[in-house]
Amino acid sequence: MELKDIYTNLVMEHSSNSPYKTELKNATHKQHGHNPSCGDDITIFVNLENGKIKDASFSGVGCAISQASTSIMIETLIGKTTLEAKQIAQIFVKMIDREKLLPEEKKLLKNARAFENIKDMPARVKCALLPWKTLLKLLEEN
Repeated sequence: MELKDIYTNLVMEHSSNSPYKTELKNATHKQHGHNPSCGDDITIFVNLENGKIKDASFSGVGCAISQASTSIMIETLIGKTTLEAKQIAQIFVKMIDREKLLPEEKKLLKNARAFENIKDMPARVKCALLPWKTLLKLLEEN
């Protein structure tokens, strides 16, 4: 199996069977995000404790790319400090914007690297970026 196939399977699994797609009852913060061009609509719930993302989840509807991107983002960021989460989210945006990433930046993205080729699909870029930009807004406001 090729790496491309593994990433495709990962995206499909997260879009259809995400363990993070639920409303987090003890959320300390939440942020709504919407992509009017395709109808993706999500709310991210975060439990921040002592400057760390203790837990997170999401609700909403959208295409497989937006749902999987949200799920993988949450999986990547649980346990990170807000500063680390901002840094990783900015690296993800940089990757989608076709900027060259350093090897250590790629490593921080973990499974979110599955979206690296989205940059070659302009109609899907906003779908993949929606959760990351929504999270950045949440973190900047808190």
